[in-house]
Amino acid sequence: MSKGSIPYEESTLYPLLHDDEFAANYLTECLHDTEPALFLLALRQITEARNIKMTGLAQATGLDRAGLYRMLSEKGNPELSSLNTLLDALGFEIAIKTKAVG
Repeated sequence: MSKGSIPYEESTLYPLLHDDEFAANYLTECLHDTEPALFLLALRQITEARNIKMTGLAQATGLDRAGLYRMLSEKGNPELSSLNTLLDALGFEIAIKTKAVG
């Protein structure tokens, strides 16, 4: 990266992630990807884009700060209850819908 240039995430993606509907669609698309780590990356990107500190997120969720870091790491494997708690604190929820056929 050249001096003075801004990474793609910061210049293009992060501003979009401030929009709740865009962020929800982004999470949904990442969830449908075959690589589960992509969904956790999307959650990390949303917290970074919105400048949400892990300490504040830990207080809002009641989850351990170190546990949040582990949960959102590339090798994270959060329990459903922890994931629901985190999503709720970020203003999102998991929804199930019927699969389109054909």
